[in-house]
Amino acid sequence: MSPPATDRRQVDLVIGGMTCASCAARVERKLNKLDGVTATVNYATEKAKVSFPAGLPADRLVAQVEAAGYTATIPPPAPSRPAARTGARDAANRPASDHATGDRADDSTAVDSTAADGVAADGVAAGSTAGGSAADESLPADGRVRALRDRLRVVVGLTVPVVLLAMVPALQFDSWQWLSLTLAAPVVVWGGWPIHRAAWTNLRHGATTMDTLVSIGTLAAFGWSLYALFVGDAGEPGMTHDFSVTVTRGAGADSIYLEVAAGVTAFILTGRYLEARARRSAGSALRALLAMGARDVAVLRDGREERVEVDQLGVGDLFVVRPGEKIATDGVVVAGASAVDASMLTGESVPVEVRPGDDVTGATLNAGGRLVVRATRVGADTQLARIGRLVEEAQSGKAPVQRLADRIAAVFVPVVLALSALTFGYWAGRGDGLAAAFTAAVAVLIIACPCALGLATPTALLVGTGRGAQLGLLIRGPEVLESTRRVDTIVLDKTGTVTTGEMTLLDVATAAGEDRDEVLRLAGALENASEHPVGRAISRAAAAAAERSSAELPGVTEFATKEGLGVRGLVAGRAVLVGRPRLLTGCSQPLPTDLAEIARTAEAAGRTAVAVSWDGRARGVLTIADAVRPTSAAAIRELRGLGLRPILLTGDNASVAATVAAEVGIAPEDVVAEVLPAEKTEVVRRLQAGNRVVAMVGDGVNDAAALAQADLGLVMGTGTDVAIEAGDLTLVRADLLAAVDAIRLARRTLATIQGNLFWAFAYNAAALPLAAAGLLNPMLAGAAMAASSLFVVGNSLRLRGFTPRPATAPGPDPAPGSD
Repeated sequence: MSPPATDRRQVDLVIGGMTCASCAARVERKLNKLDGVTATVNYATEKAKVSFPAGLPADRLVAQVEAAGYTATIPPPAPSRPAARTGARDAANRPASDHATGDRADDSTAVDSTAADGVAADGVAAGSTAGGSAADESLPADGRVRALRDRLRVVVGLTVPVVLLAMVPALQFDSWQWLSLTLAAPVVVWGGWPIHRAAWTNLRHGATTMDTLVSIGTLAAFGWSLYALFVGDAGEPGMTHDFSVTVTRGAGADSIYLEVAAGVTAFILTGRYLEARARRSAGSALRALLAMGARDVAVLRDGREERVEVDQLGVGDLFVVRPGEKIATDGVVVAGASAVDASMLTGESVPVEVRPGDDVTGATLNAGGRLVVRATRVGADTQLARIGRLVEEAQSGKAPVQRLADRIAAVFVPVVLALSALTFGYWAGRGDGLAAAFTAAVAVLIIACPCALGLATPTALLVGTGRGAQLGLLIRGPEVLESTRRVDTIVLDKTGTVTTGEMTLLDVATAAGEDRDEVLRLAGALENASEHPVGRAISRAAAAAAERSSAELPGVTEFATKEGLGVRGLVAGRAVLVGRPRLLTGCSQPLPTDLAEIARTAEAAGRTAVAVSWDGRARGVLTIADAVRPTSAAAIRELRGLGLRPILLTGDNASVAATVAAEVGIAPEDVVAEVLPAEKTEVVRRLQAGNRVVAMVGDGVNDAAALAQADLGLVMGTGTDVAIEAGDLTLVRADLLAAVDAIRLARRTLATIQGNLFWAFAYNAAALPLAAAGLLNPMLAGAAMAASSLFVVGNSLRLRGFTPRPATAPGPDPAPGSD
C-alpha cells in the first residue's frame, strides 16, 4: 500500500548517459521497482520526475539509476533565482537528499533551478553524453554540444575519403583499401567510442539499447573488413569493388565494409549533434522565460535606496523600479504611476497603466515613470516561478499515446536483434554467400534504431509548451492535450471571464445644455473619497479623463455618505449629489423624463444607474456595469469555430446574464443564471451526464470545484491560487481569446505528437522489411535512421511558428480541431 500523499516527496533527477527511448524506459522501470516510487523519465529533457515516500532517502534513487548503468544528479537550487530571504542561503547548504520536496510549492526549488541552469530547458541535461565521451559528462550543456561538434568534424573529415574511395571505382588506386583502413579505424574506434561504451555499459546490466544495434552493426562491418583484408583476398593490390545500394552477392572474402562502418558512425554522430542542437532550440522559449527576471533591485531601507541581489528581497520590502527597469518580483504599487510592458510574460502587446494600489508582476518592464513597489511574493511563489514550474511539469509528463510508444521501444531492440539473426541465417541458408547475409543483417540492425519513437512526444511538448509560455498559455501536462481534442462544450463563468470582473463606467447621459465632461469631473471628484465599487468606477473614469486633458480633479469638502443611496459634498464650491435616482428625488431634485427613462432602461438590463446633481438640479445619469471584455464576442465566435458549444454560467440575475449573453453572441437557451457557487459543479455534472465533454473557464475560488469537475479546466491567470491549482490550462493574460489560443495550441501540439509517432512507426515498418530483404545498403540505412530522428525534431520545431488569433479575427478555424 502506497503512503498517503502528505507523506510523499518529489524530486527531479537529471539523468546522464541515455541515448534512446529504450534507455529512458529502462531507467523508468528500474526506479519504479522501488517500493512506493512513481517515476516518469523523459528522454528529450533527460530528466526523471520522481514521487517517493518521505522516509526513502533521495540518494537511494540516485543509486538505483546508477545500478541501471546511468548517472543521476539532484540539481541544487540556483542562487540567481529570486528566493525568500530566509530560505535562499539556507537551501544552498542543505544536503542533496534534502532538495527533494514534499509538495508542489516547495518542489519549484529544484524544478526552477534546473531550468535556470539550462538543464531541462536546454534539452541536453547535465551528465548526458548525447554522443559525447565520458569526459564530456561534466561539461555545461553548451560545452557538451561543442565537444560533440569537434568530434564530428574529425569523423567527417576522415569518413568522406573512405566513402568516396568505396563508391567511385575510378578513385581506387593500387592498395587504396589500406588507406581506407587507416582512415576508417579512428572513426570506428575513437569516433564511435561513446556508442560502444554505452552499449557495453548496458550489456553489463543485461540491457540492450539503440547503441547496441549501432555498435554491433559498425563493429561487425569493421571486423568483417579486417578479416577480408588480412585473411581473405581483399588486401591484394589492384582489388576493386563497386558500390551498390542492394545486397552484394558473393562469398565475401574479397568484400570490405569500411565505408559502412565509418559512414554509419558519421551519420549517427551527425544526427545526434543536430538533434542536440535542435533540442536546445526546442527549449529556448522556456529558457528565455526563466531568464527574464531581474538580477538586482534597489530596496528602500531607512529612506535610502540600497542595491542588493534579488534573492535578498523579502515579502513586505519596498523597492524602487525606474523607467526601463524590470520589476524585481510580484508586488503592489505604493507610489508613482507608469505603464508596465508585460508582453514577454502575457503575450499582450499593449502596456498596462498602473498606479498606487495596482498589482504588478515580477520580470515585467517598467516603461514609464518611477514606481515604489511593496513585495508581496518572492522566489518560488512568484508568477514567473509558477509559470516555469507549470511548463516544466508539462514537459516532464507523457501523453497516453507516448506510453504505448515507450512499451514498444522497450521490447523493440531484442526483437530487432532476433530479426537480424534470422535475416543472416536466411541469406546464408539460401547459398547467396556470407557477404549477402552479413550485409542484410547489419542493415537490419542499423535501420531499426528507435530514436524517433523516443523523441516524438517530448520534443513536441518542449516546443509546444515553451511557445505557450511565451504567449501566456500554460499547459499543465500532456494528458491535457487528449482532453482538448474531445471537448465539445465550454462553460464560461461570467464575472472575470467574459466580463472584466470590476465595475466600469459605460455611459454618461446629460440633461439638455449640460457638459458631459463637467458632469463626469464633478461626480468623479466626489466619488474619489468613496470606497464603494461603483464610486471607484466613476472616480477612475474621471481621473483618466482629467489625465488626458492634463487637468486635476478638484478637491472635496463636507463629504458625507447616505447609506445605501449615495454621497454628497462640496466640489469646487458646488453642492453635489451622486447616487441612486431616489436620492435626488428625496432631495427634491428629480430626474427629467429623458434621464429617468435612461435610468430605467439601464436597470432593466441589470446595470447600475447613478444620478448626478448640483446646485439643486439633476444634471446627468452615469451607467455602471461589469463591462464585457472587448475580445469576448470574437472569442465566442472562435470557440464555435473549434466545434465547441459556449454556455454562460453566472450567479447574477437572469436579466444581467441575458444582456451579457446577447452582447457576446451566446444563445438564450445556453445561459444558466442565478447559480450559487456550490451549484456550479452540479451544472458541469449535468452536462457530462448528457454525454457532453465539458471545458470550464473561470478565475475565482468559487470556480475551483467546477474547474476540477470539468474534463478540461481553463483558468484566467488573474484568478486565485486555488483556481489555478484546479485548472489544466492557465491563461496568464486576462482575455477570453487566450482560451481559444490555448485550445488551438494544445490541439496542434497533440496533432504534431501523433504525426511524429505515425512517421516514426511508419519508417520502421517500411524500412525493416527492405533491409531484411537485402534491398538496403547499411550505410544508407544509417543515413535514413538519422534522418527519421531529425524529421521528428524538425516537425516539432514548426510549433514555434504558432501565432495567436488577433482580437479582430472575424472567422473561425477552417475546421474543428484543425489546430
